[in-house]
Amino acid sequence: MKMISILGATGSIGTQTLDIIREHPSEFKLVALSLGKNLELARKIMNEFKPELVSVQEYHDCHTLKSEFPTTKFTFGEEGLIEVAVYPSADILVNAVLGSVGLSPTLQAIESGKTIAIANKETLVTAGHLVMDAAEKKGVALLPVDSEHSAIFQCLQGERDKNIERLILTASGGSFRDRTRKELEGVTVKEALNHPNWSMGAKITIDSATMMNKGLEVIEAHWLYNMPYEKIDVLLHKESIIHSMVEFHDSSVIAQLGTPDMRVPIQYALSYPDRLPLPSSQRLNLAKIGALNFREMDFNRFRCMQYAYEAGKRGGTLPTVLNAANEVAVAAFLEEKINFLQIEDLIEKALSKHDLIMNPDLSIIQEVDKETRQFVKTLL
Repeated sequence: MKMISILGATGSIGTQTLDIIREHPSEFKLVALSLGKNLELARKIMNEFKPELVSVQEYHDCHTLKSEFPTTKFTFGEEGLIEVAVYPSADILVNAVLGSVGLSPTLQAIESGKTIAIANKETLVTAGHLVMDAAEKKGVALLPVDSEHSAIFQCLQGERDKNIERLILTASGGSFRDRTRKELEGVTVKEALNHPNWSMGAKITIDSATMMNKGLEVIEAHWLYNMPYEKIDVLLHKESIIHSMVEFHDSSVIAQLGTPDMRVPIQYALSYPDRLPLPSSQRLNLAKIGALNFREMDFNRFRCMQYAYEAGKRGGTLPTVLNAANEVAVAAFLEEKINFLQIEDLIEKALSKHDLIMNPDLSIIQEVDKETRQFVKTLL
């Protein structure tokens, strides 16, 4: 039995991870988790799974839950995230927390030797060089949970890195994939959150609509697979059936296919190198689907893709700026403080203002992240 800890247990990836644990009680056990402020869901999780350690965001919530669950250990805040990440009895850490707050816990978990199922793309975007160097030194496995990176990981099983020609990430195009830039003027938050294929959290759904999500995944793929940006392509594929592909230098292309269900890549990360049944997942019926559609990526239409490639190629602290500016801008849009297209404008201004620092250490990354957030907030 594998012991599991989860950062972000009440979010979209976290709750679907709990589905996997629930479906395979003889394979997995939840021993530690972190959550934000959703105490109602937290109580249900604790009653069902009885974790040993729980971290909450605020101290007063910690005190409240302790009175209700006296045998459970509680902690809170950033230190609480790290406690969950390094919890001694856990074998695998599922990092499903949202944003760059997941970076320090990931580095600490690597130092403690945990296998990490990583769904927190901001960790690799902001500090990929630090994370991958630490993982290599400690011999720690980083198992991708994103459907696209899991697809590439599965396509590469039994293959040699020297034979890879390019990675091809697929993108649904998000809520507004068939709209022109002119038609994006005045779109509402409700419209943006209406993703045609996937059920995800609010922030990642907006990122999908701007295509920043795919841009961040390009940077992630660069670090996970040690691949130059010139060999990472993005292809629009509205059905989300092919989750990604790998082309080899003999012209062969291997793709991973399946219905849009995030539980599949989550379970693969937990069960790797084995596979487990997932009876509740819908089977793929290509005859019923009939046709799959593809389009080239239009960088003029999806400006965030262009920003991501440029930031990734230039490297240093620029990906940190890209991510921090995007997080603030998306939050402002969700709060209806800015319109949809202003998300791109704020990111561009932050990138243009920044003085690039190469090979940043953790303290520099954290300072640049903080400064970028403050700068973007002054523009709101």
